[in-house]
Amino acid sequence: MRKYGDREVIDLSEWGRPIARVVANFLKEKPISVIQVTNLHFLLSLFCAWLIVEGQTIEACALLVLKGVMDAVDGELARIRHRPSHVGRYWDTVADTIGLIAVMYAFGVVLEWEIALTSGMILAILFQYSLFNHYSILMRALGSGDSTSRVDERVRPVAHPWEKQRNVTAFHFIYLCFFNWQDQIISKVTGKGSKNLTFELFVSSSLGYGAQSLAILAMALTDTLAYLPHLFLGVNGALMALVIVRSRL
Repeated sequence: MRKYGDREVIDLSEWGRPIARVVANFLKEKPISVIQVTNLHFLLSLFCAWLIVEGQTIEACALLVLKGVMDAVDGELARIRHRPSHVGRYWDTVADTIGLIAVMYAFGVVLEWEIALTSGMILAILFQYSLFNHYSILMRALGSGDSTSRVDERVRPVAHPWEKQRNVTAFHFIYLCFFNWQDQIISKVTGKGSKNLTFELFVSSSLGYGAQSLAILAMALTDTLAYLPHLFLGVNGALMALVIVRSRL
């Protein structure tokens, strides 16, 4: 099953999806769980943060691109095995957020940002990811009927037969405490959107991790990482505003 079913969409953050699908097919019959794949790209994020602090920024940024590909493997593996997971959905968000904070803090240390700037960068990126996730979830529901991820996560989901309800309940509680506020704010500021949501998904996909990791690597290779705040607070902020305004017209 494709992520968006049969719908023809342009998702700029999904450039690594074909690679992830190959890896997922390789792992399909292997004794490796989806959660273990998520754990692996989580640890890779922390390793990248350590490399940045150690001054190996190009190597770290290259591994962040690899992490972006691996980030798609767990979802593809769950789809190939026909075993979606609420626990996996919530843990993936928690792991990505912790990794994001670690990486941006590392950049802040190396580039000597004030703590207020680092915090602002993290907050901006969380909202940008949340906006992309908002339209990705809506498009998945329209295209493939995927209901594992929801725009509004306030109602606790019922566990699938292959996962335990107590685990779903625990991770759902964590998600509500730390992440649901983002979803609620994004839902309130966005409008009904265009008829097929292709414009909103296309533009917001440039704010997704896959596209952003390529931009960060390009900046590392050209020694322009000092302009990261201009990217996340300036360019990405403008794209985010464009999507929100378009969705309300």
